[in-house]
Amino acid sequence: MSGPGGMLPYVTKQGTAARAAALLDLVLPEHCAGCDAPGRACCRSCLAVFGEPRQASATGPAEPTYALARHADVARTLVVAHKERGRRGLTRPLGRALAAAVPQLPAARPDAEGTWWLVPVPSRPSAARARGGSHVLALARACAAALSETGRPAAVAPALRLDAGARDAVGLDRAQRSANLAGRLRIAPAGAPPPGVPVVLLDDVVTTGATLAAARGALRNAGVEPLSALTLTAA
Repeated sequence: MSGPGGMLPYVTKQGTAARAAALLDLVLPEHCAGCDAPGRACCRSCLAVFGEPRQASATGPAEPTYALARHADVARTLVVAHKERGRRGLTRPLGRALAAAVPQLPAARPDAEGTWWLVPVPSRPSAARARGGSHVLALARACAAALSETGRPAAVAPALRLDAGARDAVGLDRAQRSANLAGRLRIAPAGAPPPGVPVVLLDDVVTTGATLAAARGALRNAGVEPLSALTLTAA
């Protein structure tokens, strides 16, 4: 659960690449990653492409997954800039976009004490190292901070880990993605939330739904109930 003063649990140290990106943000003038307008990492106009959560077509009603935009145009540009191009100045505004949507999710709810539990989908270890840390974990922390600012206590539980044997899923269909994840998406006990609490799965993009389905299965096997999943975009 969130600690005193809204502090979040499970804080990890920044990697070298993340520290270098943060230093560049201080030295170089910021420009919008969506339209290149000067002044901030994401201007209000570009951030507005992330609207109300809508159910992604890749998933069914039994396992609802919601996205804030289609993975195209400005939304895609922002997600790719954050994930692949080290634009960590986007973490806070994208996290705020997710936070605005979490209370709107039809199936989601906080725990009995009013805390929203967020579980980020993990990256492959090699990809996380190359990016200076898990970009989805960073989004989840920004989302939790924004929820707490609105009077909704939130906690981030990095309860899942992806084994090194998993390969890059780009270009794989749902069956191939499922096979790629089989036995490789596991519970990380040190980051797991208390058994029985409702959680919201977070990711940046849903493509086939295979990764979120595997994450749901791993959580349920550990006694954690993922009531809903939320992503920035849906392919």
